[in-house]
Amino acid sequence: QVQVVESGGDLVQAGESLRLSCVVSGGSISRIEIMNWFRQAPGKQRELVATITRRGSTDYRGSVRGRFTVARDNAKNRIELQMNNLRPEDTAVYYCNADVTLRGETYGTYYWGPGTQVTVSS
Repeated sequence: QVQVVESGGDLVQAGESLRLSCVVSGGSISRIEIMNWFRQAPGKQRELVATITRRGSTDYRGSVRGRFTVARDNAKNRIELQMNNLRPEDTAVYYCNADVTLRGETYGTYYWGPGTQVTVSS
């Protein structure tokens, strides 16, 4: 059974920084291709924040580019999201999403974590 667990959410003031972590564990994991960070604010749709491939290629949502940095440790099945200069509009539940291929499988399946709350006060 694959588990995705996020951590690091907190209440901070505008301009401060936070680092979120996500670890994928369980099952017989062969590889994890793409890992994403999504977020969902109250009353809004879930949106993609950052993506990192197994090879380390990254992409960011325009509103966070230059402030957020995603990094990955393939050996530990772990990614982090460093968030600097946080704004009140960054307030949301942040979710980790991973494309996991298990041993014996050809194609991966996306798994989600339960999310971690980030609140930025003005």
